[in-house]
Amino acid sequence: MASMAAATGVLKVPPPAAAAASSEAVPTRNLSFSSSLSLSNVKVSLRSTRVRNSMIVSPKAVSDSQNSQTCLDPDASSSVLGIILGGGAGTRLYPLTKKRAKPAVPLGANYRLIDIPVSNCLNSNINKIYVLTQFNSASLNRHLSRAYATNMGGYKNEGFVEVLAAQQSPENPNWFQGTADAVRQYLWLFEEHNVLEYLILAGDHLYRMDYEKFIQAHRETDADITVAALPMDEERATAFGLMKIDEEGRIVEFAEKPKGEQLKAMKVDTTILGLDDKRAKEMPYIASMGIYVVSKDVMLELLRNKFPGANDFGSEVIPGATSLGLRVQAYLYDGYWEDIGTIEAFYNANLGITKKPVPDFSFYDRSAPIYTQPRYLPPSKMLDADVTDSVIGEGCVIKNCKIHHSVVGLRSCISEGAIIEDSLLMGADYYETASEKSLLTAKGSVPIGIGKNSHIRRAIIDKNARIGDNVKIINSDNVQEAARETDGYFIKSGIVTVIKDALIPTGTLI
Repeated sequence: MASMAAATGVLKVPPPAAAAASSEAVPTRNLSFSSSLSLSNVKVSLRSTRVRNSMIVSPKAVSDSQNSQTCLDPDASSSVLGIILGGGAGTRLYPLTKKRAKPAVPLGANYRLIDIPVSNCLNSNINKIYVLTQFNSASLNRHLSRAYATNMGGYKNEGFVEVLAAQQSPENPNWFQGTADAVRQYLWLFEEHNVLEYLILAGDHLYRMDYEKFIQAHRETDADITVAALPMDEERATAFGLMKIDEEGRIVEFAEKPKGEQLKAMKVDTTILGLDDKRAKEMPYIASMGIYVVSKDVMLELLRNKFPGANDFGSEVIPGATSLGLRVQAYLYDGYWEDIGTIEAFYNANLGITKKPVPDFSFYDRSAPIYTQPRYLPPSKMLDADVTDSVIGEGCVIKNCKIHHSVVGLRSCISEGAIIEDSLLMGADYYETASEKSLLTAKGSVPIGIGKNSHIRRAIIDKNARIGDNVKIINSDNVQEAARETDGYFIKSGIVTVIKDALIPTGTLI
């Protein structure tokens, strides 16, 4: 006991020479800490590190700078509640949303859309997360429970990812009428959490973002609401809700998809938000990303008292808060972001991960990984296959075939002689045994996967689809729109989408 007491609180500080030598030998790391100790030698060592790394300790509050550090007090795990909005029926993504909610749509061979905002939260130290949904939520529930249920908590750190489905109550017998209405219906639950802010996110966006910087900006500017904003050029700006800001980054005006003179009137100086002069000239507009940090008391007041009938955040609550004189700040996010709302956007976002030399969105960032359900599948097996510029998921069996510029989802089975190009294959939920396959073939049916000598180009093949031998899905007539649900496929924007569990018979030409 005496030796333990003697050791308590002892801190050995190396002399300056040793400290300097060690700082050269050991890679420097950016640290943020607070301490009441006054250690001159340590201070000298850290100060020299800052000079060498040109480290910015307190950057512009409204910039998502790579160098910025966060020192949230209290930290995000105890003071922020994440609320992910699952979106509507997903009619523009149909038929991918025929049997699943939009956030449950598969992405990038191994993942689902919901993994993006959940992973961003976990990487930002936010581990209390609700997902609001009301359409086809069975597969979303299953995925979230398998992916995040067992590793979110701990004795002191009560983390969770929970799905909240639309439900009837004595106060509200209706389904969710919009984003704000969905949050309002569950305010009774959200207000039970002892947090400072609510982080409102969308479940169908593809991007990587450090929300701690976002929350820090919210606190440093003493904002009531902070809106994530994306810099835009004139060509893209007409498709978004735009915002105008003052010299402090405070939002003063909104315009929904403006054109002509109204568009020109929404130009802003984006250097205020941290862009350099060159990029600020190229991108003089800022668009709302549909991502918000809202102080808890402000959210309760706005949804219950000020705007009890408002259904939408972007078009009603946020502009309304500005008109009431609340401090609504813009926070610039200057990185890859894609709203996956249509078949074409979904197709392009998936194939964007095959780009050379740098993909649009990378799943290989070790500092901010994208998490998903652990499936314990074997490595993919390729037998005499010619694969170029493609991403292959786990557990695939790919025989003597050609695959170019495609994304091949988990458990995909591709037979001999097949050609897959510019396509997205979502794979399968299960394997069929050899005996099951031979039984299906004997009955004249088709096993799951791509049959022999089939040719697929510019298509999306949903999960568990059965594509027979010598099938051609190449849209040779360049049809732009077609609804052939009884035949197992749709065509939107010239992209053929084969429905989940569909059967395309041998010899079919699409």
